[in-house]
Amino acid sequence: MTFDFMFFAMAIPAVIFAGISKGGFGSGAAFAATPLLALVLEPAIAVGMMLPLLMLMDVGALRPYWKKWDWGSARVLLIGSVPGILVGAVFFRFADPDLFRFLIGLVAVGFVAFQAARARGLLAPATRPMSDRAGIIAGVAAGFTSFVSHAGGPPAAIYLLTKGLTKTSYQATTVILFWAINLFKFVPYLALGIFSKNTFLADLYLAPFAIVGVYLGVWFHRLVPEKLFFALTYTLLLATGTKLIWDGLT
Repeated sequence: MTFDFMFFAMAIPAVIFAGISKGGFGSGAAFAATPLLALVLEPAIAVGMMLPLLMLMDVGALRPYWKKWDWGSARVLLIGSVPGILVGAVFFRFADPDLFRFLIGLVAVGFVAFQAARARGLLAPATRPMSDRAGIIAGVAAGFTSFVSHAGGPPAAIYLLTKGLTKTSYQATTVILFWAINLFKFVPYLALGIFSKNTFLADLYLAPFAIVGVYLGVWFHRLVPEKLFFALTYTLLLATGTKLIWDGLT
């Protein structure tokens, strides 16, 4: 990893973008940073660099959403996330970089398709809350996708959107959920050698931008409509996801 102009030109906006989403504006889009970084870094380096920054963002987001979460829903998803993380660790151990590029790209494009289907009413939330068993299955998917690409938001959203939560309660639940999931991921990442001296040095450079992003997100969550942010998010994810799929296949 070289700390040149191209690195910072991609990394700084990506980290601010993720922080804004973690702060509650454009919920679920924080993982957009990983596909962007995977365009200029090896996928393992991208996810390894992002995890400490996401953990820092989680801490910054905990205070404004403290105890506003639905703990019952978060607990069910957390139970499922543990085996999902373990499966992700095994997958990460044996997969090659091109497979990860393809998977990260597929998740990115899938996220856009998921949100577009919701917006058009093709995937309307269930009229009844999902069962705990369904929540555990969603947690497994969230744990796995979070481990390999920091993209656990959509599986968690499928479950949480059936719970009738308010906007703030929904965001608070995702904050506590992914704060815990990211803590769970840290030890397997360490064991797999995903972290390096360079990833931690990059984190030191980018940490201020992560904090700024979170507080911008909290402010935007309270005051600003999300349409423009979502449009930008989906455009970036569709473009980067398509590029990563192409790179992974070719």
